[in-house]
Amino acid sequence: MPKKAPASATTSRKKQHVDIALKSNVGFRGKTTGLDELEFVHNALPELNIEDIDTTTRFLGKTLSFPFMVSCMTGGYKDALGINRSLAEVCEKLRIAMGVGSQRQALEDRQYHKTFSVVREVAKTVPVIGNIGAAEVAQMKNADEVRRLVDLIRADAFTVHLNPLQELLQPEGNTNFRGVLPGIAMLVKGLQVPVIVKEIGAGISAGVARRLLEIGVRHIDVAGAGGTSWAGVEALRAKDDDFTAQFWDWGIPTAIAVRDIAKLKSVTHRFTLIASGGIRSGFDATKCIALGADIVGSARPMLTALHHGGEKALTMLLQSWSRELRAVMFLTGSSSLGDLQRVQLVRYRTP
Repeated sequence: MPKKAPASATTSRKKQHVDIALKSNVGFRGKTTGLDELEFVHNALPELNIEDIDTTTRFLGKTLSFPFMVSCMTGGYKDALGINRSLAEVCEKLRIAMGVGSQRQALEDRQYHKTFSVVREVAKTVPVIGNIGAAEVAQMKNADEVRRLVDLIRADAFTVHLNPLQELLQPEGNTNFRGVLPGIAMLVKGLQVPVIVKEIGAGISAGVARRLLEIGVRHIDVAGAGGTSWAGVEALRAKDDDFTAQFWDWGIPTAIAVRDIAKLKSVTHRFTLIASGGIRSGFDATKCIALGADIVGSARPMLTALHHGGEKALTMLLQSWSRELRAVMFLTGSSSLGDLQRVQLVRYRTP
């Protein structure tokens, strides 16, 4: 495996990423998720009692109160301890899933292991998901290091994040992606927990999803374009370097990625589809379910709510999203998430 960067460099970069995401406008500039163009067909005869609507779902062997996860965000530096503890407390309280940020730093030294392990200490009964980058996986000869990361947080699944754009634009990035697919295949076979493969904001195409399914991956997170631009984050780190800024809007919009990958679901390709990337409301989440997603994830809105209003604000935000989901299900005559996945979305053109 190539020589690793000093742990202090990784720690500093992680803190920079969170600070920029909280304090700067790093959303896509000229591209949206595509969800804003879609609307539900109103059902004036829903023929159901809203009290009978069931928003629960099974994910990684556990029951969620509604199909949502707080997406992978942080860990590996001092302030991440409080952030991850609070996120985990809210996820446990509301019975939703949570992913930790990249655990690369935990491979480099033990100083900030607690910033990751605290999640399972607090979130004892909901799905907790580990995380490492594709470039690191490409260089692994076996699954031993990842097994240690799984054990660190007693993970229910482990995410490999695909981030070629971010690695390309980072001054310290690793652009050797040769061997990523065999590395993922090795983890699928070598880990006792499921492997989730996700992007981090540029989307996954149907073609890439098909290649992942062929090697045994059964959980795919599209993490499409339209939310946080990691090219934008890196452009701000580089103080608006012109080359980096040109890629600010690079990626596949979330709605398109979800729609195209959902079409791969069949008897031969049974998998869990996770929609993330620019999910800003319960309406966005509900549209993703209708497009074929099974679970929806969001990161920056959760972090922002926690930063400005603590656990109370984050709890209220998530409860409002759950309420919006239930309301849309009622207005489309959907008593279950399975019903919602069969609801039609349209593009209305008003005069």
